[in-house]
Amino acid sequence: MQVYLVGGAVRDHLLGHPYHEKDYVVVGATPEQLLAQGYQPVGKDFPVFLHPDTKDEYALARTERKSGHGYHGFEFYTDVNVSLEQDLIRRDLTINAIAMDDAGNIYDPYGGQRDLEQRILRHVSNAFVEDPLRVLRIARFAARYKALGFKVADETLELMHELANSGELEALTPERVWKETSRALMEDHADEYFEVLRACGALKVLFPEIDALYGIPQRPEYHPEIDCGIHTMMSLQQACRANYSLDVRFAVLVHDLGKALTPVDELPRHIMHEERGVKPVTEVCDRMRVPTNTKQLAISVCKEHLKCHQALTLKPGTLWRLLQRMDVLRRPERVEAFVQACECDSRGRLGLEDRAYPQAQYVLDAMNVVRSIKAADLPPDISGPDIGEILIERRIQAIAALKTNQYTMDV
Repeated sequence: MQVYLVGGAVRDHLLGHPYHEKDYVVVGATPEQLLAQGYQPVGKDFPVFLHPDTKDEYALARTERKSGHGYHGFEFYTDVNVSLEQDLIRRDLTINAIAMDDAGNIYDPYGGQRDLEQRILRHVSNAFVEDPLRVLRIARFAARYKALGFKVADETLELMHELANSGELEALTPERVWKETSRALMEDHADEYFEVLRACGALKVLFPEIDALYGIPQRPEYHPEIDCGIHTMMSLQQACRANYSLDVRFAVLVHDLGKALTPVDELPRHIMHEERGVKPVTEVCDRMRVPTNTKQLAISVCKEHLKCHQALTLKPGTLWRLLQRMDVLRRPERVEAFVQACECDSRGRLGLEDRAYPQAQYVLDAMNVVRSIKAADLPPDISGPDIGEILIERRIQAIAALKTNQYTMDV
């Protein structure tokens, strides 16, 4: 029995990157042998075991054969005679098809180290096209390693294009697409994920609402980058740069979907794009089964982001009602996330990436002053229905005072 560390742990070890998860492949063993040593079985489709002490995953060396549609349509074969090379060739990329034994010896039958040095994401074999999930995985790797200069090999991009055109992507479950996409969104260069999907034709299959933004013009005096798709990616870059949450990053990604629905005779203006965007944002969230909180913020940002940009010129009562719609009294964290997403939108424009956005602090300050006014602080002679009306009145007055005292010069 021979045990090898494989996959991402070896890849990141060779890159000098930290890693936490360790996966092992076991060659020349049977399930019975591992069970006798205290390993716990966890695999449903093929034999995978947890180490009795470390709880790391140990999988028996296996081969696989395409037997159906989608990424579940595989038959796996394990045997003591399956070699390390046979196990590694079924993996997606050469940089993930490297193994290391306990002594630190590297086994690299498919040129993974060379591709690490040359910063290339290259498929191991033509069996790559048998698994549509690999399109998303390669795009995610491109996002993860963009800062290191990694690029998808031309021949691999061709196979990804083949998969995008084959209908196989439609076999991916919404949960799996969201899982890969949410992980990609948390990378430092999440925009690269969507750029790679677009380059291979997968974006129009999985996210047609985002793909439709490319080629849609905007007024250059407000958007020097002009193209709506480019603006969306620039805004997402801002969210990554600020290390904002997944909810904020997703909201930024879909905030302008309504611009793809602007009538051609109105271009490059986008009147009412916020209202038009609610339907496609909702459809994307429902189709991808996006978590409820993530969906709610995305819809709010889509519908209200122009009001945040206009915050310094809004009447105090209008700003109060905006904060109310954000559930300011119970969920201040949603207001904060909303402001962050709107700031990314403002700065996701060519040449304006570092532009000041005083609206953010004003809205947050307004949030704090209205939250500081509580029913318990009202005079005791105020009761019943009057309490709610007076609280609203005082909160609006507090916003007016805040604006007059601290923000008049910024308007």
